[in-house]
Amino acid sequence: MIGLISATAAGAAARDRLAAAWPTRARVYDGSVGDAVRRAFAECDQVVCFLATGAVVRLVAPLLSDKASDPGVVCVDEGGRFAVSLVGGHGGGANELAREVGELLGAEPVVTTATDSVGVPGLDTLGFPVEGDVAGVSRAMLDGEPIALEAELQWPIPALPSNIGNPALEAVPTLPHSRLRSSGGTPIAQRDDCPQRVAAILRISDRAIEPADREVVLRPPSLVVGVGASKGAPVDEVLGLVQDALRDAGLSAKSVAEFATVDAKAGEPGIVGAAERLGVPVVTYGAEELAGVEVPNPSEAPLTAVGTPSVAEAAALAGGGELLVPKRKSVRTDGQPAMATCAVVRRVARGRLAVVGLGPGARDLLTPRAKAELRRASVLVGLDQYVDQIRDLLRPGTRILESGLGAEEERARTAVAEARRGQAVALIGSGDAGVYAMASPALAEASDDIDVVGVPGVTAALAAAAILGAPLGHDHVSISLSDLHTPWEVIERRVRAAAEADIVVTFYNPRSRGRDWQLPKALAILGEHREPTTPVGVVRNASRPDESSRLTTLSGLDPATVDMMTVVTVGNTATREIAGRMVTPRGYRWQEEAK
Repeated sequence: MIGLISATAAGAAARDRLAAAWPTRARVYDGSVGDAVRRAFAECDQVVCFLATGAVVRLVAPLLSDKASDPGVVCVDEGGRFAVSLVGGHGGGANELAREVGELLGAEPVVTTATDSVGVPGLDTLGFPVEGDVAGVSRAMLDGEPIALEAELQWPIPALPSNIGNPALEAVPTLPHSRLRSSGGTPIAQRDDCPQRVAAILRISDRAIEPADREVVLRPPSLVVGVGASKGAPVDEVLGLVQDALRDAGLSAKSVAEFATVDAKAGEPGIVGAAERLGVPVVTYGAEELAGVEVPNPSEAPLTAVGTPSVAEAAALAGGGELLVPKRKSVRTDGQPAMATCAVVRRVARGRLAVVGLGPGARDLLTPRAKAELRRASVLVGLDQYVDQIRDLLRPGTRILESGLGAEEERARTAVAEARRGQAVALIGSGDAGVYAMASPALAEASDDIDVVGVPGVTAALAAAAILGAPLGHDHVSISLSDLHTPWEVIERRVRAAAEADIVVTFYNPRSRGRDWQLPKALAILGEHREPTTPVGVVRNASRPDESSRLTTLSGLDPATVDMMTVVTVGNTATREIAGRMVTPRGYRWQEEAK
């Protein structure tokens, strides 16, 4: 929850804008400012104060306890010009909150944490729990001192600065990028210039080890705890069993990714409550699926109760991995039978491929989710001109593999191969990556051995439609006129079907220097079923600085004015030009009234 506090009418107006934008995330605190700050600090994860910075400093100073648990505090001036990350920039999320507040209010986010100021990733912003000397290792990272990366688990992580590496790792074979140019960071396993003497250590481990001086331990979500419980098993019994099992095995609870159990126990209060106490979700499997998992310690009891000879071990192993703690029962002090069992598995690290749509080109049409995935990647693969659009958004150390037009399949294979090596990969495309872009060849290449995430983007058709007016107000279809991958006979059949069905058509790839007859042919087919006065919208470089658009008709369009950077939208029989805008009604009422 985000607490919102103001002292004046101007501050209250801005406060209410945030409250309206965050109806389920924010709570307004009224009353005296001092009391409001104290209550919000105690009850919320983050606080936004519309007060002078000095006043906020004096109010929160007595409340500060621990940077790991204090809420993040953002201070916004009365004029709404600046959103200052004041307390808890990383741990409390104030840096990101300041940026979010800035976007909503049009304020300039002010972030002064050292790593953010120079564009270096904060160790507590890599997406993993972190322990140890964060300040000391961060300082070494900022100063360019050599830092050893001791990766006990090869888990996909974001890009790291070039002064972090592990000389002990063997070199990884270079992929055959015949047309891909590499720049930016070097794969950590390929860095051969990391000095043996290091100033600090960055360790990736799920073992319960105490960080040494100038050492930080990142906790990857590598452990799955399978849990079984009798009806009514107490939360403390389940939680105590899991904690004891992890401690005795030398494993960190901060690396627990999830509890796993059988469907029949999905709502068991003891399991659900213990998972909540550890802050992890509960994943369930059907009894039939668990019965098919080979385990070392099957039992008749769960077979009779829920239909599978194993719950704890089978649920933990259902997603694959190494069994670290075989089935273990809880021990009760009252002499009663155990009511809980658990097992612990270290799951196999999986590479991650994010297929990211960049939108039509304008930075403000790039989605927040796309920006987050670009920052999360250690490897970026893309067309060179698209890479140039977002190069400034990447973390320092990101390895960039770029190539020119015509290498789409090679880029897809490369992205999948990098993910299979355990990397966090972003494969970029314009518009939406799933529309005439990179998602299709990448997913055709990928299998279930990597995690794949799709990030939608604003398509060229949608960007063009917004410029033209509302041409896609009824059924519509997009058709590419390029016959490089699709025979013209197939394209023509699709155009004819759209024409006969009276569907609005958006043409992608309408015309190039070596392919100039397809658009006239497609327009002629549409003309067999639509009037010559049917509105046609032509948009070139939608949303980019050199954007241009015009509204014409089916008979008035000159195909010679169209190129590959153009999107052509042809209306249906109900589409009209109204006040210079292209509008397709939701229904055919206008058409009926015109008769």
